[in-house]
Amino acid sequence: MANFKELLVWQKSIDFVTEIYKATYTFPKDETFGLQSQIRRASVSIPSNIAEGNSRRSKPDYLQFLKIARGSCAEVETQLIISRNLNFLNPEIYLKLNQDIIEISKMLNGLINSLK
Repeated sequence: MANFKELLVWQKSIDFVTEIYKATYTFPKDETFGLQSQIRRASVSIPSNIAEGNSRRSKPDYLQFLKIARGSCAEVETQLIISRNLNFLNPEIYLKLNQDIIEISKMLNGLINSLK
C-alpha cells in the first residue's frame, strides 16, 4: 500500500478541505456552531479517514475507513446543497465544490473497488 500522502484522492481531499474553509468563512455568524462547523468537520473527515485507514496496514480496516470517508463525501454533498438553498454559497462556488466532492467520491469508489 502506498503512503497515504502519495494518494491522489488524499491530496485532492486536502485541497477540498482548504476550499471548504474558505467558502464557509463568510457564513452567517449564527452558523458558527451549526452548518459551518458541520460541513467543515465532515470535509476534514475525508482525508483523515483515508490516512487513518491506510496507516492501519490491514486491508479490511483500510476498506472500512475508505467507506467512512465515502460516507463523509455524501454528508458534505448534502450540506453543500443546504448551504446553496440558504444562499450561504454563491452558485459558482457551490458548483465548483459540488463537482470536487463528486470527483473525490468517485475516486474513493475506484480505490475501494481496486482493494476488493
